[in-house]
Amino acid sequence: MSRNPIPADNWLNYHHLLYFWTVAETGGVSAAAKALRLTQSTVSTQIRTLEHSLGIELFKRAGRKLELTAKGRMVYGYASEIFSLGRELMSVARGDATGRARRLHVGVSVALPRLILHRLLAPALKLDEPFHVVCHEDRTEQLIDDLAMHSLDVVLTDAPVAGDARVRAANHFLGECGVSFVAAPELAKRIRDDFPRSVDGAPMLLPTEGTVLRRTLEDWFDRQSIRPRVVGEFADSALLSEFGQAGEGMFAAATVVAPQVEQTYNVSVVGQTDDIRARFYAITAQRRITHPAVEAIAGAKQGLFTNMAAPGLAAAP
Repeated sequence: MSRNPIPADNWLNYHHLLYFWTVAETGGVSAAAKALRLTQSTVSTQIRTLEHSLGIELFKRAGRKLELTAKGRMVYGYASEIFSLGRELMSVARGDATGRARRLHVGVSVALPRLILHRLLAPALKLDEPFHVVCHEDRTEQLIDDLAMHSLDVVLTDAPVAGDARVRAANHFLGECGVSFVAAPELAKRIRDDFPRSVDGAPMLLPTEGTVLRRTLEDWFDRQSIRPRVVGEFADSALLSEFGQAGEGMFAAATVVAPQVEQTYNVSVVGQTDDIRARFYAITAQRRITHPAVEAIAGAKQGLFTNMAAPGLAAAP
């Protein structure tokens, strides 16, 4: 049988990769050297050798700390997968496991409501082939960079990537629904009767400026001629919800998950409108999707969302 051996200079040194991965995991050369029982100079030298062989810079200095570069994050993702495979191989060889689920690396935007995530992933989780889902949370911009580096299979977010973006990506619209305003029970009771007029002057928690939901909310406020009293702005939707739970102000939630928001954060619906639309997207590096789980997510447009108004509440005009 003929063989085509890989040239020696194209082989990856897995010892060097392990040293790099350990530095990334432990947060520094000193901690990695201790974990590996090597000297710091040995670890540093081997990482520089790995950088030279790959032709990229893996770390950058941030004060006295080391941070992964964009390509370093990509290599770290591959290294984590490689060593995870190695552990599973040992487990299967010993008879401790019978097989391995294929992995699905999902980028989750911090702006995406957490309670919508399972609904978006559900089509992939219902496939006959089992998948091991790995979620990575970050700003959408950073996730798109990671997607371009192929360290993610898909990014889930509340806004499409612009056509003039510096990174090539394909948008897949998943669905949309109306928006409900929710607040801690005492606050909700005070402002529910005259919704949406009662929003005028009421304490409000908003997403940060520049987000799609923030723009659509402000447009709706203008059309309704109301001005809520903004008491906080948040990039992280989960943090915003926690402040709402504490009674600091009302906040907007996708109507499709409003019942779960009420239950999870002990808040009550103030009112609901379909004039504001919460939209959700799957972003992939290429328009042609080859990963079966990503294909299931991107293709599940029918029946994924249902506009649900809170019982007994009329939608705002």
